[in-house]
Formats: sequence, C-alpha cells, structure tokens
Amino acid sequence: MKFPDTRLRRLRKSGVTRAMVRETSLTRDCLVMPLFVTHGKNIRNPVESLPGNYQLSVDQLVEYGKMLAGKGVRSVLLFGIPEQKDETGDVACDPDGIVQRAIRALKKEMPDLFVIADVCNCEYTLHGHCGTIVDGDVDNDSTVDTLVRQSLCLAEAGADMIAPSDMMDGRIGAIRQALERKGFHNMPLMSYSAKYSSAFYGPFREAAQSAPSFGDRATYQMDPANKKEALREVALDIDEGADIVMVKPALSYLDVISEVKNNFNIPVAAYNVSGEFAMVKAAARNGWIDEKRIVREILTSIRRAGADIIISYHTQEIISEL
Repeated sequence: MKFPDTRLRRLRKSGVTRAMVRETSLTRDCLVMPLFVTHGKNIRNPVESLPGNYQLSVDQLVEYGKMLAGKGVRSVLLFGIPEQKDETGDVACDPDGIVQRAIRALKKEMPDLFVIADVCNCEYTLHGHCGTIVDGDVDNDSTVDTLVRQSLCLAEAGADMIAPSDMMDGRIGAIRQALERKGFHNMPLMSYSAKYSSAFYGPFREAAQSAPSFGDRATYQMDPANKKEALREVALDIDEGADIVMVKPALSYLDVISEVKNNFNIPVAAYNVSGEFAMVKAAARNGWIDEKRIVREILTSIRRAGADIIISYHTQEIISEL
C-alpha cells in the first residue's frame, strides 16, 4: 500500500497501541545483577568508578541481597576478592573460599535467589592474569585443571549456575565432564564464549582488584575486530556442553549478539560491562543525558539484538520499573 493508505504513525499515536505492537520488551526475569564479595566483616567499600556498587563482606552481601530481592532482582552473579592470592589461582578452589562462603550465606537466607558463580582466576592470582603463567603467558591446560577444581568447589557450595569467564580452550568440556562425574548432572553452564579483549573492563578491574600486572589479555581473550571467530567459539562451547553462551561486552558487540542468536538455537547472554555503565553514570552526573531513558534504551537495544539474558550493573536501578 502507498501513502496515504499506509501511515505507520497511526500505531504510534496512542501509548496503548505502542505497547500492543512493541517488538522488544525488558522484564525482570532477563536481568542479572553482578556483585563483588570481599573478606572481613561489616565491609561496604564503594567502587569509585562504578557509582552505586560496592565491595561487600559476606554479612553485608546478605543484607544487600535482601534489598535487591525486595526490588525484584531474581538472579545475581558473584565475583570474589580473596584475602590472599597466589600464582595459579588455587585459592579459588578452597571450600572455605570467599565466594563459597558467600554462596552458602545467600542460599541460607534467600533460598529462592538464583546465584551464579563466575569462574576465573584473575581475581585470585598475584599477577592478575586468568591462569598459570608459563614462559610469560597463561598456560591453557594447567589453567583448565584449576578451573575444573574451582567449578566443582562452587557447585558443592550450592551455586545454581557456573559461569566460566576465562576463555581457555576446552574448559567447558572439562568442567562439564567433571560435574557429571561428581553427580552434578543438572548444573547449568553459562559460558563466556565470545569474551573480547576490551577497553571497557576498566572499572571492573578496580572493583575486583584484578588488573594484570604485566602485558594484557590479548593472547586469550578475543580480538575486537573478529566476528566470525566468535561463531567458532560459540559452536565449540555448545559442542562441549554449554547451556547458555555469552557475548561480552554488549554495546560495541550488538552485531555479534545478533549473529550468535541467528546462528544457534541456544539461550544467549550479554554482559553490559562496567565501562559501559560508567560512561552513562559520568554523562548523567554532568547533566548531559537523561539517565533513566538512556539506560532503558541501552538494555532494550541489547535485547533487540538477541540477548535472552542481560548482566548489568543497571539492574538494581531499573528493575523496580519493570
């Protein structure tokens, strides 16, 4: 049909019709709130580059979790900041480790809160890289061994989902096989399948105290220029037993999210990372943007690209509006 028979503005005139024909929606169910847990008691350290986010001791994490649950948050993703670090990340495999204690405390007080445990070594190594260093680089296979033990320990602590974020080759298959041998047949794995070596992670590294002490992570995280490689990574992780695949970061990689969603019949997660969050906060602080509208637009764009799940620091602020 041609104008004037076809006027696309007809369905935009009313808020009711706009809602009726809206193609993409945000819901509470799709949002996950990242949290940082640290050692000590009564600790609530503000993260300067992540306004409104904190390093929380276990007791404070429980209280914060209750506040989030009261707002409607159903799922959290935990990152640990241990009291002691080592060269290999073995400290993350301690049954009494910081995240293991946090999981038990949260599940005791809020059994319905869905707790996802990040699996990586960067927060636990003295050098800040994601695994064991051999000849100046992260050794893949010895790191996978540590990741397997860490995953089992977190599963035994009561995690509802394991989320390997390290980008080592073969780690999904190794973790899946280990979980099966130990009877964790129903433990879902959410793999950071396409995790890029991005400049958007800066504030996270302050929060998690995980900045590398030398070099960068380009030898194991993905080149931001590559999209087809992401599809190969996703395909391998699915074949190895991933239940959900993730693209990280989100905003500069909406095309990758879309490609993954269009090529694979599997739930897709996207991480709206710390740098993306911090830029919004900085612009809002200067009065340059309407923060609430911008946040909704950003999260909607990630959903529109194909993400079923969004991990975002904005979760605690927007969820009460959904």
